[in-house]
Amino acid sequence: MDEERALYIVRAGEAGAIERVLRDYSDKHRATFKFESTDEDKRKKLCEGIFKVLIKDIPTTCQVSCLEVLRILSRDKKVLVPVTTKENMQILLRLAKLNELDDSLEKVSEFPVIVESLKCLCNIVFNSQMAQQLSLELNLAAKLCNLLRKCKDRKFINDIKCFDLRLLFLLSLLHTDIRSQLRYELQGLPLLTQILESAFSIKWTDEYESAIDHNGPPLSPQETDCAIEALKALFNVTVDSWKVHKESDSHQFRVMAAVLRHCLLIVGPTEDKTEELHSNAVNLLSNVPVSCLDVLICPLTHEETAQQATTLDELPSNKTAEKETVLKNNTMVYNGMNMEAIHVLLNFMEKRIDKGSSYREGLTPVLSLLTECSRAHRNIRKFLKDQVLPPLRDVTNRPEVGSTVRNKLVRLMTHVDLGVKQIAAEFLFVLCKERVDSLLKYTGYGNAAGLLAARGLLAGGRGDNWYSEDEDTDTEEYKNAKPNINLITGHLEEPMPNPIDEMTEEQKEYEAMKLVNMLDKLSRRADVKDLHQDGG
Repeated sequence: MDEERALYIVRAGEAGAIERVLRDYSDKHRATFKFESTDEDKRKKLCEGIFKVLIKDIPTTCQVSCLEVLRILSRDKKVLVPVTTKENMQILLRLAKLNELDDSLEKVSEFPVIVESLKCLCNIVFNSQMAQQLSLELNLAAKLCNLLRKCKDRKFINDIKCFDLRLLFLLSLLHTDIRSQLRYELQGLPLLTQILESAFSIKWTDEYESAIDHNGPPLSPQETDCAIEALKALFNVTVDSWKVHKESDSHQFRVMAAVLRHCLLIVGPTEDKTEELHSNAVNLLSNVPVSCLDVLICPLTHEETAQQATTLDELPSNKTAEKETVLKNNTMVYNGMNMEAIHVLLNFMEKRIDKGSSYREGLTPVLSLLTECSRAHRNIRKFLKDQVLPPLRDVTNRPEVGSTVRNKLVRLMTHVDLGVKQIAAEFLFVLCKERVDSLLKYTGYGNAAGLLAARGLLAGGRGDNWYSEDEDTDTEEYKNAKPNINLITGHLEEPMPNPIDEMTEEQKEYEAMKLVNMLDKLSRRADVKDLHQDGG
């Protein structure tokens, strides 16, 4: 009934009446995602009628109402079949300012029309194969990049950027050819990196270092959404970068990694948005060639080093809590390097473990990233070793028992998901410089057996990769307990009492004769069995 009334007004009414009826329809069906099949033909005709209205000279408010209803109707794949034509796609491109190369987006009143047009295109491209094909024919990716260049430094049009980026993500997801076009022909990597720089308001202090204001305000919801869409689009653009990486690309990848480091050190408007932002940053970092990930850490400046030392010296001896805070902050410094970003990744990994579900999608990307960083960059590996596998002191509990990061990772080594347990074991193995004896010390032979069997290292030895020869230092507590540690379980076991020590001589003689009689019976049974076989 709603479609019938709206269709009647759209066909015969004037702009004011059309705007009112479509606004009512939009308000009523804003949250509708499933449609009745009985009204399918009416919805198709309504879509066709709306496109006919959009080519007329109508007020901006009427255009917005038309586009809002079209966006709702475009959630139904069946409705899109007859209305997804080149002419209708071009109408939406014109309204989204995707056909005008020189337009400077100065008319603020047109922004809602641009945003709604982009939303419609997102739905139509996602739900219609014909629209996906037309997107290639109309060179939509190039038009979207051009629109991004117009608004990359304009913060008041974040909604336009956000849906432009979302449509770019969809196109690059659905068409591998567009990924290549974005990567090389359209220079999508520097363009999208600049979009991130703008969203984060980055101020560079060095070639690959940005200023971080830990006391600054969080990102706004609009900036966060825009950054997330840019990260997703960049992931598609760089998904095969590890295969085609050239030395000439190193600078661009390092700039992007530096932007992602900045991303990890800021927060969004809510905890959930921060996690989503960091999750997409982790996914994108996995596409960066590992040789370019060295920019995730950076040396402390002389001022930072001096400031830390001065802060500790200036605190009175009775200010224990304040000194502990300074020392706690110093745990993110290793060998004169700022490890804040790696510390954030480690905390992100632990949170994903604590969730207890969706390990393959949520946990394996960050574990893989930390593993590759540790394998390629010595300072990162040594920092993570200190955080995850500190020197052993208390070995009374099994390695998988407890609440430390080490305990949680060891528990994952026997997880039912093969991929999860493999990457957890691989991470710990790399932290141990791929030395079997070191891994067994922290995990026990039982937990590590799967990895060692897969690597052909059950008899001991080390992996194929080379690491520095600096030796692990055992604590005095571990050295004293080592002779009594069960190698299978990896924890200290009290020596079992010898039952013979508490027997009298008569009891010992009785047990000895009992054993002799049992052996004699076994021997006789074996002889009888052999006679039967010979007789047969």
